Amino acid sequence: MAQPATGRPTEPSMGRDLFLRIASHLAEEVEPRSALAAVATEIAEIIPFTHADICLIDAPGWVVSYEVGIRTRWSRMRTRIHYSPVRDLLLGRTSLMLTANAMEDPRYVWPGACCEPILNHAMRSRVNVPMRVMGRIIGTLNLSHSIEGLYDERVAAEAFHLADALAPYFHALHSSEKAQRAARVGADAKAREEGLRQGALELTQALETERQRIGMDLHDQTLADLTRLLRDVSDESPALPREILANRLSDCIRDLRRIIDMAVPTLLELFGFVHAVGVHLERAVGQRAVATEVQDDSGGAVDLLDATTRTAVFRIAQEAINNAARHSGATRITVVLSHDAGGRLTIAVRDDGRGLALAGELPPSGLAHMRTRADLIGADIDILGNDGTSVTVTLPEAAS
Repeated sequence: MAQPATGRPTEPSMGRDLFLRIASHLAEEVEPRSALAAVATEIAEIIPFTHADICLIDAPGWVVSYEVGIRTRWSRMRTRIHYSPVRDLLLGRTSLMLTANAMEDPRYVWPGACCEPILNHAMRSRVNVPMRVMGRIIGTLNLSHSIEGLYDERVAAEAFHLADALAPYFHALHSSEKAQRAARVGADAKAREEGLRQGALELTQALETERQRIGMDLHDQTLADLTRLLRDVSDESPALPREILANRLSDCIRDLRRIIDMAVPTLLELFGFVHAVGVHLERAVGQRAVATEVQDDSGGAVDLLDATTRTAVFRIAQEAINNAARHSGATRITVVLSHDAGGRLTIAVRDDGRGLALAGELPPSGLAHMRTRADLIGADIDILGNDGTSVTVTLPEAAS
């Protein structure tokens, strides 16, 4: 079914008026997809088609396609050159591909080829020619029709001249599109880098503040208590009953354990996320009449996270629980672990308190620290405060 590739034909019938119309349309376009659509009518006047696409080299080993007539996977994703049906043209192995029925032509259809559109949309007649700029192949012009045997050498000649007319425009538009894409990626990366840098700085400052707080707690409370005990048991003071000494030592140990638990999530490491959150929830509530619940619908997924991510999530939950216990006036606080509709792991801390607005807003530093921790592990965090307060952390798919 295949017709042999020949040298480049030189007898065009494409008139000057048609060329000027094509040039006029292209001059008004700023991106390749709309440019091809703008000249589709003129191309069809020269070569009838049911599908037309321009395939351009996008990066070493990869091509992108812009289509009119039929939308296929070719324009939805990049394709590796070695799997492209027009690889022989892109690699310079031939100067023309012309066939009466591409569906049966092994040059287009072979194991591993990205040829589904040809088979799915009955692209029988096909003509494919290279597009060159300054002697370098930048892509191919590809025209197809469902009627078998429609294209011949005359059509091939027209395709070559069309490719010559279109190549410089599409090369410029594609280069501009790539530059804009690179600029967006660069700007996004820079913004993320700056956000993480700022977040890390704020978190470092928060950690330093926390270190100072722990030092003050140890100095003002634990050290002071131990100093009093030392004075009480010294020879200069009357001996205290053993029961009183035991009670005071128990108080010191309890205070010291509280300070340590706030500094190092020991329970998290020893007993897992759900247990650690439950214990912290009970401690945060204390003697207040607040119902608490930790509900794990994730099957223990949090404990499968890497240590850094799990600790960050635990710290966010701690902060949210502390805010709910201290500022909301809630009668119920719940922590729910689950997966959202997209399969991503979520951790939600909810209370039935006054909400953010009526509670005079939660401490800004606490909210900032939660957001910073979420940013550093690539998680999303939503804080809602209309009917009670809800803090929901959603981990990225890779982490879930």
